[in-house]
Amino acid sequence: MPGYRPEEIEKKWQAHWKEHNTFKADNQSEKPKYYVLDMFPYPSGAGLHVGHPLGYIASDIVTRYKRLQGYNVLHPMGFDSFGLPAEQYAIQTGQHPALTTEKNIDTYIKQLNSLGFSYDWSREVRTSDPEYYKWTQWIFLKLFNSWYNLDSDRAEPIETLIAQFEQNGNAGVRAAGDDEGRPSFTADGWKAQSEPAQMATLLAYRLAYQSDTYVNWCAALGTVLSNDEVKDGVSERGGFPVERRLMPQWNLRITAYADRLLQGLDTIDWPEAVKEMQRNWIGRSVGAEVVFPLQNDPSQNIKVYTTRVDTIYGATFMVLAPEHELVEQLTTDEQREAVETYITQSKHRSERDRMADVKTVSGVFTGSYCLNPLNNEPVPIWLADYVLAGYGTGAVMAVPSGDQRDWTFAKHFGLPIIQVLDAQKDIEKEADPTKEGRFINSGIVNGLGYKEATTTLISWLEERGLGKGKVNFRVRDAIFGRQRYWGEPIPIYYKDGTAYGLPESELPLVLPEIDEYKPTETGEPPLGRAKDWKYQGQYEYELSTMPGWAGSSWYYLRYMDPHNQERFVGKEAEEYWKTVDLYMGGAEHATGHLLYSRFWYLFLKDLGLVSSNEPFQKLINQGMILGRSNFVYRINGTSQFVTLGKKGQYDTTPLHVDVSIVDNDVLDQEAFRKWRPDYANAEFVTEENGTYVCGTEVEKMSKNKFNVVNPDVLVGQYGADALRLYEMFLGPLEQFKPWNTSGMSGVSGFLKKLWRLFHPEDGNLAVTDEAATPAELKALHKAIRKAADDIDKFSFNTSVSTFMICVNELTALNCHKRAILEPLTVVVSPYAPHVAEELWTELGHEPGSISYASFPEFKEEYLEEATVEYPIAFNGKMRGKMTFAANAPASNIEQEVRASEVFEKFSEGKTPKKVIVVPGRMVNVVL
Repeated sequence: MPGYRPEEIEKKWQAHWKEHNTFKADNQSEKPKYYVLDMFPYPSGAGLHVGHPLGYIASDIVTRYKRLQGYNVLHPMGFDSFGLPAEQYAIQTGQHPALTTEKNIDTYIKQLNSLGFSYDWSREVRTSDPEYYKWTQWIFLKLFNSWYNLDSDRAEPIETLIAQFEQNGNAGVRAAGDDEGRPSFTADGWKAQSEPAQMATLLAYRLAYQSDTYVNWCAALGTVLSNDEVKDGVSERGGFPVERRLMPQWNLRITAYADRLLQGLDTIDWPEAVKEMQRNWIGRSVGAEVVFPLQNDPSQNIKVYTTRVDTIYGATFMVLAPEHELVEQLTTDEQREAVETYITQSKHRSERDRMADVKTVSGVFTGSYCLNPLNNEPVPIWLADYVLAGYGTGAVMAVPSGDQRDWTFAKHFGLPIIQVLDAQKDIEKEADPTKEGRFINSGIVNGLGYKEATTTLISWLEERGLGKGKVNFRVRDAIFGRQRYWGEPIPIYYKDGTAYGLPESELPLVLPEIDEYKPTETGEPPLGRAKDWKYQGQYEYELSTMPGWAGSSWYYLRYMDPHNQERFVGKEAEEYWKTVDLYMGGAEHATGHLLYSRFWYLFLKDLGLVSSNEPFQKLINQGMILGRSNFVYRINGTSQFVTLGKKGQYDTTPLHVDVSIVDNDVLDQEAFRKWRPDYANAEFVTEENGTYVCGTEVEKMSKNKFNVVNPDVLVGQYGADALRLYEMFLGPLEQFKPWNTSGMSGVSGFLKKLWRLFHPEDGNLAVTDEAATPAELKALHKAIRKAADDIDKFSFNTSVSTFMICVNELTALNCHKRAILEPLTVVVSPYAPHVAEELWTELGHEPGSISYASFPEFKEEYLEEATVEYPIAFNGKMRGKMTFAANAPASNIEQEVRASEVFEKFSEGKTPKKVIVVPGRMVNVVL
């Protein structure tokens, strides 16, 4: 038998797994179930780099281990295949996004399979497949045809709301949403409305609804962008200007579920940091809504939401969001030019930038005033972009003595700062948000403490109709439309301008073919280019498509039953798999995908379509593998490059160099000259031995930094098992870790040593049936215990070290025994499945059967020593050593010590005062 050849072994077993559907999961089994899920990958054209598989390898190890423990394991894979990158490529090349997406998916599948992942590919789903997005559209229609009943605290079919309207009008209806934007009507009033009027009324109650919403509009891309896609006022993709624009948009009423989303966080095993991010994003606060009448027209007012109504007497100015609906009315002629200039500037900053920027102070006075409802004092009205139109009421009563941002604003613009609590300190230097002390300069609450003042003020405001206590949330309804082509069509058509949902029987509404993938010349979304694309040949379809997160909000359910033509997931399949037991992915999805998925799941729960309370029971965030960049140092003004050790002698500029032409920081000079045309004539100032040593830095892997390492190259050089082991060996899963390809040789060497336990000197199989020795059993069972403990704790790096130690110990013991090597093969198999399959088969088992073997049982007795070597001390000084049976009683040990040569030599003929025996540790003779 030749030596260990991963390039042959791995291809052989990957083909076997595919041919025999080795990892196909059944939807019913007597075994306990375990559902392991990786976050949905988007198939980019660049393919995978070595940082991407980190979480996949970890989840695959758990998957394989759980199978060995006797679980029926579901481990699926699919692709989040709608998205902006494919559309932008289509705009640039004219090629249909489906073609590039298909090509990218083929690359991903090839790469994933080359790493030996045990996916059930029979369940693969793609969000861009009409058979999949039919059900995404179906869920949207369910949202469109539902409302949230605050009395039952759940979503209900819209028909139950219509029944209430027909019987009592909307009197007594408590629905999630903005009640003040809904006119009151009686049952007769409802019945008297035309059908379009009734549909317009219902739209204000639906969980999927249209409204004019401020969005991030990117004219160059012709689409709305999410906050995640905007940075510093430009699009993340392409760097194009982005402005805030009021546009009619589809929204989903996630705010109806805010409280339940908060409560559910206490029931799931997620990283606390992720749960805290969701809590902050949802942002529940208890406060009051207060009415500030306008000075020049007290019949009109500005409403503010505040969590510190107790400080209302310290409100020295009002701040509105630049987008506030009253800005036009409030702006005086003298201030109009300044206000319009400021509004234009604010349009180019995303909400995220505005919230995060606490250093920049900007604002403009409108020229108008409102009245403090407690004392009728005039309060100047300003605009500032740190106030957001979508949060609260889009207006803030500014109390600079207690809020630092208000304090900074007041100082910048010379506005008053009034102390309202006697415990506030140094407010001439900074704000003091204390709730301690007694109120001063505060009218009816002077002398009261925080709680009593809050209660008094809310009661006073409610009695006069000037305010009320209120719970508020930071989270806003989710914008659901994108002015793009490559996304799920929204199943809505318009009849005389009124939106109607498509009948479910007519789904899917398939994405039509168009001639170009950019907006129309008149500014319509790309779907406006579709010819003869109308419902029943006459009604216009909605031209926006769904956002990227639509299909990924429920994909884990479709994996349970991906080929069901009648339901989005079969009832029996859903009740069997229930929820995801382990979800592996990045923390960057905390307030996007993870929040939206929980929202959709709670909605489906209300409809009785799912059987649990949360979709993902345990979440683990893998860290990032960072790239190890290399630098060359160009001597400024020349084509010469100086080695690291001599760069201090010259005026240089560091330049990134492709890590593929660097070996252990030594540059391949000839390859460098061939790398880029402008380096063809490069000259080098080298080390004394003629080598050019590059500089290094640990950075995020990026094509721009030339530090991306392709896993295909490493698999070809070292094998997939080596790559799997090395990525786990780098450090704790959750931490960021630098990549260094030179470390691959260590794990490759380990696999060769493992192979030689079975094939001494790389010869034929030489496994014997001899009985194992205690030392061999001890080495094995240390590995069994460590592997089991580590996988249960999702701590994989120390197991790899343990495997290396175990193989070294067995090599030293010249162990080639089946009793040791067979269980060791099973223990190692989750980490290095290819070599394990090969060795398992060579040991006489059915080919491909190791995946369903039994994980070896750990036995403590094999770690117990038969004998213990005791140091023998006299008056605390060690004078010799003696060996005793591990279970020898202390009286026997003392007796043997007294009769020993060491006792005779060092007791000096004296009778000891006492002999102290510390079991398993030492003996001390006190003379």
